[in-house]
Amino acid sequence: MRFVFLAIVLAFPIADLYVTARLARWSGIPLWIWLAGSFLAGALLLRNERMAFRTRTVAALHGEQSLLRGLVDSGRKVLAGVLLMVPGVLSDLLALMLLALPLNVGRHFATQSAGTGRMSPRGGDFDSIDGDYRRLD
Repeated sequence: MRFVFLAIVLAFPIADLYVTARLARWSGIPLWIWLAGSFLAGALLLRNERMAFRTRTVAALHGEQSLLRGLVDSGRKVLAGVLLMVPGVLSDLLALMLLALPLNVGRHFATQSAGTGRMSPRGGDFDSIDGDYRRLD
């Protein structure tokens, strides 16, 4: 079974490059432009997602957004960026299909604040913690 998996993993990049070369010859666009363009698009997608992931993580820590939503969106975009960086048109099509999936659209995950406190026995509200404080200057 593992040899079948290994054969598939090794055959996909070869078939992908073959299809890309045939498409480049058919369209008249040089092969290096296909490969460089998709690599650049993948690198830019990964760079932008790195910055967006930081923003989503901070928003999740502040309780403004669900952490699961940010992880699913970031994981999808990172996988698409890696597929764009892999040379070949078939992997680029897979990446574009992955980016076009309507994941997390219309679904609302419940946000949870990162506040302290314990659950109230009468409901879902948090009880406050009473205490004294003093300021040291």
